[in-house]
Amino acid sequence: MRIIIPMAGMGKRMRPHTLVTPKPLIEFAGKPMVHHIVEELAKTCKEPIEEIAFIIGNFGKEAEKSLIAVAEKVGAKGSIYYQDEPLGTAHAVLCAADSLEGKLIVAFADTLFKADFVLEEDKDSVIWVQKVEDPKPFGVVKLNNEGLITDFVEKPVEFVSDLAIIGIYYFKDGANLRSELQYLIDNDLKEKGEFQITNALENMKQKGLKFAPGQVDEWLDCGNKNATVATHGRWLELKQSEGLIDASLQKSNSLVIEPCYIGKNVQLHSSIVGPHVSLADGTIVKNSIVKNAIIQKNTQISNVVIDNAMIGNFVQIDNKTLDLSVGDYSTIITGN
Repeated sequence: MRIIIPMAGMGKRMRPHTLVTPKPLIEFAGKPMVHHIVEELAKTCKEPIEEIAFIIGNFGKEAEKSLIAVAEKVGAKGSIYYQDEPLGTAHAVLCAADSLEGKLIVAFADTLFKADFVLEEDKDSVIWVQKVEDPKPFGVVKLNNEGLITDFVEKPVEFVSDLAIIGIYYFKDGANLRSELQYLIDNDLKEKGEFQITNALENMKQKGLKFAPGQVDEWLDCGNKNATVATHGRWLELKQSEGLIDASLQKSNSLVIEPCYIGKNVQLHSSIVGPHVSLADGTIVKNSIVKNAIIQKNTQISNVVIDNAMIGNFVQIDNKTLDLSVGDYSTIITGN
């Protein structure tokens, strides 16, 4: 089994955090977002994962090393491919052409999902879907009476279906997918100005391939700061039983309201932390109340009330009630 993860987008809606860190490598609950995705995918597979191919932009060597490490942690080889231009989902997947062989999963690194199922690898293909209130921003599918997919429609203006494609696909024959993607590129077949994977799926269906819908228990958005903070909170609830508070926590006159993730060498002094807070390694919180927040490494928080926040690495904040989205190496000090 191979896993293909296109993740070359700039993550503009997550700035300032993505100015330094690619969006799928932003950490919460102790791991980069893409690591959580890989772990959930690995749970669904009956057979070992041979390779994980990451399709990225110019992220830098350190980011590439981090991605290789993510693959190795689930026993797979990590491969890096590059998408230099944002030409659509079909183009993104095809950038990993050399890895499109055999059984494979394609998972776009935009959302998290909870996987409590086992992949049916005997199917030609499985496309995971979820009901949504407004299907217009999504690719959607229609089903027949047998429960098989009959139509793929990209971002419909008029109502077609409320079953949105969540960006996770299984293909029994990766080489066949590669051939169909290449056909779109070679013939300049675009929709809404881009090469769309849904067009390749439609071509495959017309040739007799059968697509079954798959369902996840939960589909969680990480598109912007507010959505990511909310998703992070739900993720902590789902993972609470795994023990998310490191034994090195130093706590004086402080209370932790779970679920929370607390990394190594974190200090809490006269503070209330939680629920739904991640404090990464080396962070110090003094005389503060912090809830619904993702706070990265080596950050110092003093004399504040913080809610609905994302705060980067090596940040210093002192004295204010805040709804924050603060990038790395920032200092915020305010008077009364």
